[in-house]
Amino acid sequence: MSTIRTRRAAVLAVATVTAALVLTACGNDDDSAHEGGHGTSASASSTSTASTAAHNAQDVSFAQGMIPHHRQALEMAELAADRASSADVKDLAARIEKAQDPEIETMSGWLKAWGEDVPQAMESTGSMSGMDHSGMPGMMDDADMAKLKKASGKDFDTLFLTQMVEHHEGAVDMARTEKSKGAYEPATSMADDIVTGQSAEISEMNKLLGKD
Repeated sequence: MSTIRTRRAAVLAVATVTAALVLTACGNDDDSAHEGGHGTSASASSTSTASTAAHNAQDVSFAQGMIPHHRQALEMAELAADRASSADVKDLAARIEKAQDPEIETMSGWLKAWGEDVPQAMESTGSMSGMDHSGMPGMMDDADMAKLKKASGKDFDTLFLTQMVEHHEGAVDMARTEKSKGAYEPATSMADDIVTGQSAEISEMNKLLGKD
């Protein structure tokens, strides 16, 4: 009897210890998962906050100014398809559209995320008439746009290139200001791309005009 009781006691002791170990392990797993969940949530929240906060007034000004600036460049470029006589001018206009249209969408997204106003799109007629462009470098006024719309053939080519050089120079100035004063990395990166890309196009257009 004593032997049987001893064996039963030993088995019971082992079972008790095993149960305790299992419970402890489960408790640790729950704690770890709970802590891990909080860590991930806190990290995601921190990242989201940083993404929203990591911009300044210059970034907002850059986006709000460059959107209408790009829109006018697109309006000018669209005219080239029917009015330009030079294949080089038509090709340049197509590249301008391809580069600047996505940038408008990107900058509009930034402004919405920041809770800032997105500049209104063109009027239903496709005209930029009536918009206040004062103080925005390189923008054409209504008279300039009317003159471009009336031109065709070689006259259009020359006028388009002349106006677009001025327009690009204004955009490059705006982008350089963003590069030096902006805080939002995607915006300063876009500004760098604008300086590089549009400076190259300015040189290209000056060559087509016979200036280089």
